[in-house]
Amino acid sequence: MILTGIADEAARDIETQVKAHKELGWSHIELRLVDGKNVAGELSDSDFDRVCRVLDRQQIQVTGFASRIANWSRHISGDFSVDIQDLKASIPRMQRLGVKPIRVMSWVGDGVPESEWRAESIRRMRELAKIAEDGDVLLCHENCTGWGGLSAENMLELRERVDSPAFALLYDIGNTISHGLDPEEFFSRIRGEYVYVHVKDVRRKSAGVPSDDYAFCGEGDANVRSVLSTIIGQDGYDGVVSIEPHVAAVVHSAAESSTPQQMYRSYLKYAELFKQIVAEIASSE
Repeated sequence: MILTGIADEAARDIETQVKAHKELGWSHIELRLVDGKNVAGELSDSDFDRVCRVLDRQQIQVTGFASRIANWSRHISGDFSVDIQDLKASIPRMQRLGVKPIRVMSWVGDGVPESEWRAESIRRMRELAKIAEDGDVLLCHENCTGWGGLSAENMLELRERVDSPAFALLYDIGNTISHGLDPEEFFSRIRGEYVYVHVKDVRRKSAGVPSDDYAFCGEGDANVRSVLSTIIGQDGYDGVVSIEPHVAAVVHSAAESSTPQQMYRSYLKYAELFKQIVAEIASSE
C-alpha cells in the first residue's frame, strides 16, 4: 500500500510540496496544481520539465494526476474539446513519469434534465476512455461533482456503460458527507469496486445536506477510521491511499484564507493523524 497526498494543499511550489512529503517519510506524490496550474494540461511544458527534474532529484514517484477533466468547473453542455485537450496533453506527461491513474469527474449538470446529463456523460466518457486506452492510462472517476457522483449506483452504472479497461473508480471517503450522502450506505455499495482511494473528513450538517465543514483526519463524520479499517484490515487493499485534507486549502474556493505556513503545518498535521490511524489498523491485525 502506498500512502501519499495531493501536496498542493501543503504548498504552491513543487519544491515545498516535495519537502512536505520527504518530511513525512513518503516517497510518492499525487500531482494536481503547481504554482496554481494543473499539471494535467494547464502547466507549461517548461514548468513541467522543472517539476520532473525536482521529482527525479528527490527520488519521488507520482501515483496519479488529479486533473480538471469533467470537474466542478465544467458543465455537461459546455465545450467537450477542453476535456479532450487536457487528456491528450496529460498522456505524454504521464508516460514520462510512469504513471497511469488520472482523476476525472462527470460534469456539472445544473439546468439539464438528468436523463440528458446521464446520456451525455456516458457518451463523453466513452470517448475519453478510447483516448486513454490508446495512451495506456487509466481514467479514475471520483465520487465528486458530476452525474456519476450522485450515488454509488451511478458510479457503478457509469463504469458498466463505459465498459473500458481504461476506466475505473476512485473512492473519496469524505465526499459522501460533503455531497450530503450517507457514508455507510455509500461505502456498502462501493466497497471493493475502486482502484484508488482519497481521504478527506467532513463534519455533517444534517442528513442529506451537503457540508463544507472539513475536519482533520478522523475528527469528522465520514467514518474515516472504520472505512480504512475495513479497506486495509478486512479487504486487504494494497493500492494508493491519498490524502486531500481541504483543511487549510480548498482548490475550488476562491478564498485565500491561509498563509503558506498554515497550509504547510496543517497538511503535516493531517498527514500525521492519517498515518497514525493506518499504523493502528496495521498493528491490530
